[in-house]
Amino acid sequence: MSQTTQESTPFSSPFVRPSVLSNRPTAPSRGLSVCRGLSFWVAATLICSAVSAQEPSPEVPQGEEAWIEIDKLRARSQVRLAVEPAKIAPELTGDYRQAAAEIEQTLREDLEQMILFNVQGPTELSVLVLTGNRDQDFDQYRSLGNEVVLLTEIKREDDRLTLDGWVYDLPSRQSILGKRYRGTLDQARLVAHHMADAIHWQFSNRPSLTLTTLAFQSDRDGHQELYLMDYDGRNQRRISGHKSTSGYGSWSPTNDAIAYMSYFSGAPGIYYVDLASGNKIPIYREGTLNLSPSFSPDGKKLAFASSQGSNVDIYTCERACQTPVRLTTSRAIDTNPAWSPDGSKIAFTSSRSGRPNIYVMDLNGSNIRRISFEGNYNEGASWSPDGSRLTYASRTGNKGIFRVVVTSMVDLQTQVLTGGAGSQEEPTFSPDGTKIAYTLRQGKGSQIWVMDANGSNPRQLTHQGNSSGPAWSAFPPK
Repeated sequence: MSQTTQESTPFSSPFVRPSVLSNRPTAPSRGLSVCRGLSFWVAATLICSAVSAQEPSPEVPQGEEAWIEIDKLRARSQVRLAVEPAKIAPELTGDYRQAAAEIEQTLREDLEQMILFNVQGPTELSVLVLTGNRDQDFDQYRSLGNEVVLLTEIKREDDRLTLDGWVYDLPSRQSILGKRYRGTLDQARLVAHHMADAIHWQFSNRPSLTLTTLAFQSDRDGHQELYLMDYDGRNQRRISGHKSTSGYGSWSPTNDAIAYMSYFSGAPGIYYVDLASGNKIPIYREGTLNLSPSFSPDGKKLAFASSQGSNVDIYTCERACQTPVRLTTSRAIDTNPAWSPDGSKIAFTSSRSGRPNIYVMDLNGSNIRRISFEGNYNEGASWSPDGSRLTYASRTGNKGIFRVVVTSMVDLQTQVLTGGAGSQEEPTFSPDGTKIAYTLRQGKGSQIWVMDANGSNPRQLTHQGNSSGPAWSAFPPK
């Protein structure tokens, strides 16, 4: 399969600004391998190919690199970044011209969605009269309040497009970053995602969401099947074809597989799809009900809900599940397990208090404690990447309207993040903790939305059929 490639170009001392917290070396680039729980009361009646991009580690630049802590960014000023229109080689025509335009647009949109940057694009920069003299043009960018500028050039080399990008510190006129990426026409968006990720790394020493993927289920093709989409909602594609009710996936920590539920063999069973081969492999199909799988952080085990008799409880087992270990034994319905990031705990939904609520237990099923105390119906917890918070759907009235909330694991304080029309359900944290994807149900329809982790900037990702149950991948392996 074709791959995008990257080259590092020399650059001089880095951009340094008052909000920089410390200096760190360049982090290595990463490859890409693309490719949670189920509604509580639905339990009783419940109802890939992989694309890869390998990059060599970038050269370590001379000098030091500036970075900013993302978690503290909202309390700090953003980097004001001017993004000039790309210089597209005039000989590019037809499909190559269209792909070049897609690279330019995707790169700018990636940067605009990052909380690191306050981006000025072509519209804002159109008031400037640029001369081609770098010193004069850099002063003009600064006149609009910008601190850094991104200049790009797109050209053709054989059957590939090449994206060159340079980031400059405007006050010092020094180069901060220089990168080159190549890719085939069908990799235009991937080329842009890699460039955006490299820029994010430069200022934060952390990966961006641009190379992450969301799994979800949708009935757009006639049956509820498992789908994937890029972090921004683009490039949606189906990866299961059971022609049955399937979905509610959980990613392995290395993004090599997604565990999910399917009615393919009759009663709900647990399967996983190997994303390299596309093979669908049964994990556990015993009993009358198996659902809501969750991978352990090391990828070796799964937690899931199963009915081995008249009751639904939480079980764990190895990926090649032979003898599941039962963790809960109450007469209540226990479902929607979610492994904590450090692997020491499992959050789950239980009706043991009379109504569904969120609980957390140790891995042997002991030390069960209740987490949710607000609302009269709470379900489907997802951990923040640092394990400090749980997000879940909470209902306070009796009209079937849920809101996405987040509860601190330190003091159990709960904050409501969503409101307005419809019911917001099935939240899942992004791997950097800055975003939450969720299902918005309105009338008989449902679609997937994403928002900042504080509840701001909601944006719709899916529009076809009925889509629900988002699950965010981990960052691609380094």
